[in-house]
Amino acid sequence: MPDQPLPVRPGALAPFESDVFRHVWFATLGSNMGSLIQGVGAAWMMTSISQSADQVALVQASTTLPIMLFSLVSGALADNFNRRSVMLVAQCFMLTVSVALALAAYADIMTPWLLLSFTFLIGCGTALHNPSWQAAVGDMVPRSHVPAAVALNSMSFNLTRSVGPAIGGAIVATAGAAAAFAANAVSYIALIIVLFRWKLATPPSTLPREPLGLAISAGLRYVAMSPNIETVLLRGFAFGITAISTLALLPLVARDIIQGGPLLYGVLLGAYGIGAIGGAFLGGRLRGVLANEWIARIGFVAFALSATIQALSTSAWLTCIGLVIGGASWVLTLSLFNITVQLSTPRWVVGRAMSLYQMATFGGMALGSWIWGLVAEGYSPVEALLVSAALMLVGAALGLWFKLPELTELNLDPLNRWREPNLALDLKPRSGPIVISIEYVIREADLHEFLDAMAERRRIRRRDGARNWTLKRDLENPQIWVETYHTPTWHEYIRHNLRTTHSDAVVWDTLRRLHSGTEPIKVRRMIERPPDWAASQDQLKPMMDIHGSS
Repeated sequence: MPDQPLPVRPGALAPFESDVFRHVWFATLGSNMGSLIQGVGAAWMMTSISQSADQVALVQASTTLPIMLFSLVSGALADNFNRRSVMLVAQCFMLTVSVALALAAYADIMTPWLLLSFTFLIGCGTALHNPSWQAAVGDMVPRSHVPAAVALNSMSFNLTRSVGPAIGGAIVATAGAAAAFAANAVSYIALIIVLFRWKLATPPSTLPREPLGLAISAGLRYVAMSPNIETVLLRGFAFGITAISTLALLPLVARDIIQGGPLLYGVLLGAYGIGAIGGAFLGGRLRGVLANEWIARIGFVAFALSATIQALSTSAWLTCIGLVIGGASWVLTLSLFNITVQLSTPRWVVGRAMSLYQMATFGGMALGSWIWGLVAEGYSPVEALLVSAALMLVGAALGLWFKLPELTELNLDPLNRWREPNLALDLKPRSGPIVISIEYVIREADLHEFLDAMAERRRIRRRDGARNWTLKRDLENPQIWVETYHTPTWHEYIRHNLRTTHSDAVVWDTLRRLHSGTEPIKVRRMIERPPDWAASQDQLKPMMDIHGSS
């Protein structure tokens, strides 16, 4: 069926009707609280053991860099393994690293590079956890609840950001950074228990798990063939590399511009979190009245205003107001990007799509943290913030050329129309290459519509794994057109067809309508064979009947 505009949205709290989502959300709330307390402790400890502005900014970069480096592998794991199990492994790993960080801090053996190593490892755990967590949202709630669920997840993090940093600042000021690291370690326990008790039902598959390399290439190919997602990745990178200046340099703003201590730093982060909560509630209303592109532009411009206020203000109250604006625009923009990717991606590849989105956004944040730290080191935090604010305005102008798509209710459920054919040859699952030819008879009057449909057909075929796609026209009978493509193996051919969604079926239905032959569209499935008889027979010796597997 055609894609329709999103219907009336469910209430903002509708995802809480799911017991699993509700339990995970509250457990994640506690874990986020611990992470923010740990972040305050790490940032302030770096200001205590190093006078280098770029090393202070690297605390933020070391947490986000692993997300850029490892998220694609994590996304492939999220789509090929039980997402609950992947999340459990990630949480247990971060618990172990956090305990070691707290012990090193209590033992007073911390150095700048040791601290960065610990925060990098915690970032690795986050990189492993995030794609599975983001993809699992669709396993916990109905698709129509996904936008509200994404907003609630943003609110969860930012609700803790409104009070967590202040609590973290108080802990650091009274008990030291080591106590903040210990509090973070304890915060993982509730989420680990909830995940252990969640019994995620996964649909049975007749196909073997994709090898990691093929799964990664399939994710890259899907995104490369999906213009809407590519636009989000570009805008997410532009937002991340510019907007991160406010958070990366905030310890220096608190210490050098406002002349405060760790408690003030926590209060400033709290103001940022309060704005983010407002942004989470405001996002749903704005999506109902404004185009996505305008929301993104507002986010960029508002963040530029926030960075300018931080740079020029020496008043803690005025800086807090600027950070409230920044927090709201942060959630408005990133939640919009997140929702667009989730609603543009079918379940079989959503983990990889989300991981690529996170790689672009967090990669921008990691690079931006390093760049703005160098600028602050070479010039001053004020100049770094003002330059980043100017570039945020450039990011808003990118929408003139790379406009965000409007959200539509894409039916990305598997079509399940295709049935494995009965074959005269018994093939091994890895036999191949497989060559497919599809013959159409098209009237001259329908040629323009046919070619438009085939252009979209080519994109879908290549996106879902087809290789060497071509379209040929018969020279003797010009009404005959033949579509051909290859897949490496018979299993990959099956996998390719099972990836077809209801949304994709619109193109196939158009082609069937345009076909004017007296017989149905003819599909031929062939396997390439070498001309040498002995070699060809050797390929057929090991037999395995796979007909009953689907």
